[in-house]
Amino acid sequence: MNELDSLVTSASEAFAHAATPADLENAKALFLGKSGRLTELMKGMAQLSPEDKKTRGAAINVAKQAVEAALTARRQALAQAELERQLQAEALDVTLPGRKQGRGGLHPVSLTLERIEGIFGSMGFDVADGPEIETDWFNFTALNTPEDHPARSMHDTFYVEGGTATAPNLLRTHTSPMQIRHAVQHVKKYRDLIDAGQAMPEIRVIAPGRTYRVDSDATHSPMFHQCEGLWIGENVSFKDLKVVFTDFCKTFFESDDLVLRFRPSFFPFTEPSAEIDIQFQSGPLAGRWLEVAGSGQVHPNVVRNMGLDPEKYIGFAFGMGPDRLTMLRYGVNDLRLFFDGDIRFLSQFR
Repeated sequence: MNELDSLVTSASEAFAHAATPADLENAKALFLGKSGRLTELMKGMAQLSPEDKKTRGAAINVAKQAVEAALTARRQALAQAELERQLQAEALDVTLPGRKQGRGGLHPVSLTLERIEGIFGSMGFDVADGPEIETDWFNFTALNTPEDHPARSMHDTFYVEGGTATAPNLLRTHTSPMQIRHAVQHVKKYRDLIDAGQAMPEIRVIAPGRTYRVDSDATHSPMFHQCEGLWIGENVSFKDLKVVFTDFCKTFFESDDLVLRFRPSFFPFTEPSAEIDIQFQSGPLAGRWLEVAGSGQVHPNVVRNMGLDPEKYIGFAFGMGPDRLTMLRYGVNDLRLFFDGDIRFLSQFR
């Protein structure tokens, strides 16, 4: 075996012992690098005669091709081994049973809102939806709220950019503005009947949605839900309010022995006004009075702002918190749980 054959054999053995691509590159440098054995042999040809150069050069080229072929073969072998390791690590057992796809569900407050809309829809109430960024006029002034009322302060209300100094924009503090918006559109629609002295179809509407106030604790959130209701007609009385809301509560809580009471209260947009409390006769809350809504007969000034004559049209309004109703219905004692996004908690309501 001559020198070149020995070199090819040594290179093949060195390449075969290389366990990683990095080891293989180190072995390559020993033979094909700038100071490699083959490279040194080619440099040594400078001392040979032209005839010897031709013979020696051809022999070195054959040896170089053999070394490069061995190098390529080892590279492919290492790459194939790495691929097989990856396939083994990522192997799938197709005989295993498939994973069940998780099914989502509605948020408990969304379930409550759907339930509220369904119950009042069965009583002939429309559902109105409106902007969450409101004007001062719709949120306060049109609802007979005095200029110096504490609710207008920045301690209670989130004011936003836009509007003017005298008519700022804000995040609505209740959904009552939709009562005014809906009533105004209703009156415009039937203006010809009103002007002709004929009876206008009654206004029956609820306005569920998100509202915002500067408040946060276990029973309050800066973002919460409200549902306002309005019924305006020529012969609507406080008695109708009691019948409608009592029927709603008994249907919502699925309890015929539920007791309601109306406590005198004050709201700028209703007169007289009343807080509505309920009392369960059974269960963990049995015997306790729980406040669930505010209500009252619509104030004459609010009726005027709807474009109606308060001497002819009368009605009632109420406002309740779907978040609180959800807490009572499902026995949840911390409002913040609804907004934490904990799947473990929310999955209970599917």
